[in-house]
Amino acid sequence: MKSTWNRREFLQRSSAATLAALAAGAPMASLLSGCKSVGKTDGTADTVILLWMAGGMAHTETFDPKRYTPFEKDMEGNRVLSTFKSLPTVLDGIHFSEGLQGIGSVMDKGTLIRSYVAADLGHILHSRHQYHWHTCYEPPQTVAAPHIGAWIAKELGPKNPVIPAFIDIGQRFSVGEAEELKAFHTAGFLGNEFGPFLIPDPSQGLESVRPPIGMDAKRFERRNQLYNELISQSPVGEFGSDYQKESLRRSMEQAYMLLNSPESKAFDLSNEPKESYDIYNTGRFGLGCLLARRLTEQGARFISVTTEYEPFKGFDTHENGHTRMADMKKMIDGPVAQLIKDLDKTGHLDRTLVVLASEFSRDMMVEGRPDQKVKEQVNQPDILTEEKFYGMHRHFTDGCSMLMFGGGIKRGHVYGKTADERPCKTIENPVKIDGIHQTIYHALGIAPDTQYEIEKRPFYTTPDGKGKAVLDLLG
Repeated sequence: MKSTWNRREFLQRSSAATLAALAAGAPMASLLSGCKSVGKTDGTADTVILLWMAGGMAHTETFDPKRYTPFEKDMEGNRVLSTFKSLPTVLDGIHFSEGLQGIGSVMDKGTLIRSYVAADLGHILHSRHQYHWHTCYEPPQTVAAPHIGAWIAKELGPKNPVIPAFIDIGQRFSVGEAEELKAFHTAGFLGNEFGPFLIPDPSQGLESVRPPIGMDAKRFERRNQLYNELISQSPVGEFGSDYQKESLRRSMEQAYMLLNSPESKAFDLSNEPKESYDIYNTGRFGLGCLLARRLTEQGARFISVTTEYEPFKGFDTHENGHTRMADMKKMIDGPVAQLIKDLDKTGHLDRTLVVLASEFSRDMMVEGRPDQKVKEQVNQPDILTEEKFYGMHRHFTDGCSMLMFGGGIKRGHVYGKTADERPCKTIENPVKIDGIHQTIYHALGIAPDTQYEIEKRPFYTTPDGKGKAVLDLLG
């Protein structure tokens, strides 16, 4: 393997890679035009924090518990609706699954949605449903659909010009389905400057905003100048539209500005008081919540924090569902509750919309939904001979839980309902992804018919611009 290239070889190889990116749907002049947008109206939120429970969080094991049935050898699987006891929350009559007492204690500050219904996308693949949730568009698309964070970055711009408008924390791209995950972690046709500032590991967030060790300021400045020269000589510089070239340059200018700013200290978690740090320190997700709080205080616009999607790990509970869920609760409960408490204490929760969601739910026996079953992906026996079969192992799309806090969302509110017996599907006030997206946009003051012309047709924030905000969620 060749380890050194001369400048010409580097340009040739980088040019090939860039051309591939352009072919994948980047905004060439012939594709993106008009840029019609209705723009911003009055809103109740300025910032969004998305807490992404990657892998499929079972609603009956978290925020919508059903009848508890302890494990017994040779028990019938169909008897099991929840593998944890339910415990009361701060809201009268509302219970959460055991292990989520922390989040239950702050539900007077937010809304519980028990009726999210995921899309029917055929054979269930996590990356397809995650793409759909984050972009509101079903894959595949003829153009690269922007992530919801990119739409928000484009329409509202940064709150603080130094802090990136769209920050993504916790997802590595060196794990399974990496290319599929990358497909929706982009600004799509909106351009590079609205794409995510990626921080795979929040404990190393400071490394993302300072030059490498041993590189002084003058040398870094020369590197920045060289980069701009390379852009000019690349396919973007030669064939890209003015919009595309300016978008790329602005994205680098924003990063360069952050490196030299006092706000970069927000990325250094070692500055956090030990008592607070220890509450959040349950792993990468917990520290991601801490970093999200610190960046919100510095004027971030959209932040996503994920438990990280990696096949057969985390919430992707294809076996040992009960024990795996117990571990995941320990990871998320304290940090999520503390994030809400901290934002509320400092007054930031009033204008910060926090959303906790997952791509779909899980059930022990049903794959997909009762009236539209799909190919089963788990060998789940009818009789549970081993404890590894005790838990929610199959993908379920007909009833999912979601939490919303702050930013104009009702406090102490419950919306929607699922059946108490299997299949525990939505039976009241179903909510779909276009409704969730438009509710977020409505809170931010982004008009529902916001659109851009691409491939000579309008491209809306939700398909065909038909999404409607769920106004009953808003105070």
